[in-house]
Amino acid sequence: MENSGKPSTAQIVLLATSSALTAALYTIYKRKSSHVAKLREAKKMPLNPDLKTILDEAPGKCVPYAVIEGVVRSVKETLNSQFVGNCKGVIERLTLKEKKMVWNRTTHIWNDCEKVIHQRTNTVPFDLAPHDDTVSTTVRVVRPLDAAELDLETTYENFHPSQQSLTNVISHFISGERPQGIQETEEMLRLGASMTGVGELVLDNNLVRLQPPKPGLRYFLSRLDYDTLLNKQEGHLRIWRVLTVLFGLTACATLFYLLWRQYVLRKERRKERSLLDEYRKWQSKRLQDLHLEEEDLSPTSCTVCLNRERSCVFLECGHVCACEECYRALSEPKKCPICRATIDRIVPLYNS
Repeated sequence: MENSGKPSTAQIVLLATSSALTAALYTIYKRKSSHVAKLREAKKMPLNPDLKTILDEAPGKCVPYAVIEGVVRSVKETLNSQFVGNCKGVIERLTLKEKKMVWNRTTHIWNDCEKVIHQRTNTVPFDLAPHDDTVSTTVRVVRPLDAAELDLETTYENFHPSQQSLTNVISHFISGERPQGIQETEEMLRLGASMTGVGELVLDNNLVRLQPPKPGLRYFLSRLDYDTLLNKQEGHLRIWRVLTVLFGLTACATLFYLLWRQYVLRKERRKERSLLDEYRKWQSKRLQDLHLEEEDLSPTSCTVCLNRERSCVFLECGHVCACEECYRALSEPKKCPICRATIDRIVPLYNS
């Protein structure tokens, strides 16, 4: 904070940044808190022959937000892994990533960097079926790629390193980028995998469908069970809450510090005004004791004793208002009688 009492630019930037981040984080936290609360209240539906009866009796033949747990079963066709034999699934994602080192000109360190250069996802229709093969009730999963927490199983992973030559090494150092190679990955949602789906459950022409819910509700499709999925979402929520509180405390602490500094400065200024008033009263009394009027004083008279000539310059304020004897009589820390600024040192005043 500046001597004038105004906050510095850094303090204003800190307060504005922390306040804006707190508002943004709180908005995200409230939205995720709403999602977690609705996930906690989602209705768990049994994957058995009673499911269709329950939906048929429900308003609109649907449950707006339901939890269904089962195993992945293909409808007609399946996808075969391109790298692993006898590996079948219903979702296949092929990803090519370029891995390289990038020179940071600020920290002078090589940093790892990844870039997706190609990604392809193949899907076929699939159902969630009971773990008991004797039960024929199934739920058709609609638009699975729109679901959050869709964690696919990695079935193949291979790294193809870049060929390095002396010319390449020199060019890499000049450009600041050092390619390491290509990472090839295949991920699949395999047949028989246990899945938890959370969304809108609808009965449509004797077909039960799990589809994305209405706005404000999140669509989940995860290999985790419902309790683990809920705990994971609550863990993410705690992180956002901690970040919100942390930046909120930073904003409050900055604001409190600025207000406290303003209070201290105002208190010091009131004290200085009080001292100046006392000094003027004392000076007036001194003039009465000397039977003098203020107009009768010499312009060069010491403002303290009113007898001797002014003989020193106060630094850093620059006032010439006292003799050296009165300066030495001032109590520590020595302050200028005119502006109450702390006197660092004096410079003798020699009359020419």
